[in-house]
Amino acid sequence: MQNAPLTNASQEIKLLVLDIDGTISGESNTISQPVKQAIAAVQAQGIAVAIATGRMYRSALRFHQDINSTLPLMAYQGAWIQDPISQKIYQHSPVSRNIAEQLLDYFEQPALRSLLSVHFYINDQLYVRDITPETQAYAQRSGITPISVGDLRQTLATEPTKILALCDDTSVIKDLLGNLRRQYTPAELYMTTSVATFFEATNAIVNKGNAVRYLAEDVLGLQSHNVMTIGDNFNDLEMLEYAGIGVAMGNAPEDVKAIANWVAPSVELDGVATAIEKFLLS
Repeated sequence: MQNAPLTNASQEIKLLVLDIDGTISGESNTISQPVKQAIAAVQAQGIAVAIATGRMYRSALRFHQDINSTLPLMAYQGAWIQDPISQKIYQHSPVSRNIAEQLLDYFEQPALRSLLSVHFYINDQLYVRDITPETQAYAQRSGITPISVGDLRQTLATEPTKILALCDDTSVIKDLLGNLRRQYTPAELYMTTSVATFFEATNAIVNKGNAVRYLAEDVLGLQSHNVMTIGDNFNDLEMLEYAGIGVAMGNAPEDVKAIANWVAPSVELDGVATAIEKFLLS
């Protein structure tokens, strides 16, 4: 864990960026009152609050509205950045059709086909080969109705914003990530896990760190030392590293906690409220 002089750093924070799942939202799939109150308190002090999530834009929108954010929403790991008020899309960086087809070929190998539920996200819609139990559970939590198309190649007239492969066996996802990281360089494809059962792939330039940098520096005219980020998983690593104060949740994997400036209590213990009180309200 980094040992930064956080007391002084906290006085310079102008932007707080929050992940959703495992950070401001736990098992209930909602934001608790203590967390909402802490967010409102920092906004009252003039600190802007934004969301950066792996979720679809439509799925993340209710959380953005719940915290009364006035900033663009960073969805799909930052592949889609849109202002819900003006509807302006600031950035959209999809996966190339060529790589999407290659990934689909890989997922549909006989050894993997029956194990994986594959999701293509196109124009903020969710397309699937068929509706699996994993897809049903995902759709219920996300509040999204999946569109079953059989062969996902039919959807590729438009390039996907994100590609997701789900499997309840976490060892399958771990092996998948390792194998594909040997096939594609970071300059070709960004790959991560947001939870241990989700493999996620986006355009190589996409990650939450780049999204937060864009929002802070290009949109708001801030620098990294003006930013505090809070997240709980491997898809949050880049934004935790970018920020002047990067906070990992208590429920985060150990490798994520290791790069954070501070580790908050878990999501079920309202860790975001504790972190906000420690760094921004004390």
